[in-house]
Amino acid sequence: MTRFWWVRHGPTHQNTFVGWRDVPADLSDREAIARLDAHLPKAAKLISSDLARAVTTADAIAAGRSRLAHDAGLREFDFGLWDGMRFGDVAARDPDLSRAFWEAPGDVAPPGGESWNDVQARIGPVVANLGQRHIGQDIIIVAHIGVIMTQIQAASEMTAKEVLAHRIDNLSVTRLDLHDGGWSIKAINHQP
Repeated sequence: MTRFWWVRHGPTHQNTFVGWRDVPADLSDREAIARLDAHLPKAAKLISSDLARAVTTADAIAAGRSRLAHDAGLREFDFGLWDGMRFGDVAARDPDLSRAFWEAPGDVAPPGGESWNDVQARIGPVVANLGQRHIGQDIIIVAHIGVIMTQIQAASEMTAKEVLAHRIDNLSVTRLDLHDGGWSIKAINHQP
């Protein structure tokens, strides 16, 4: 069995869409970082998205773990023209499109951005490669809310819309286990 420990990066304090914009994480809550570190397996491989908020979060829990190179394939959704916009401004600018993006996730994409299915197609091979290279090991992946949600869907029979009903808080752990070609969900949004 290969265990994937998905960690959402530290908070960014942004009140806007944050996709590929490289904004920093606030890692000042040292107690939360210490609890997260203690909860995760020490012998795990550790990888992150190449965006600063994921890299610095991974660096904060890297001690004693084998750090793998950052991977751009683990980036958050590319929100295109919406990146940096407030949610209300997006709804005013693109009312039908923004509603469809949340209510019928799949092929709907922001202008110049990625759809749910695009992100699934980008991340799936990264996860498959990690699983093949590190069979039977623990793999900690520090990534983003959208990335983690797409993987919950990949590991379950939930629709994308059902997955969007889940919370994925900053510094939370979602554990997905791969065994005999199948997935099992062990935890979603666990707060260490």
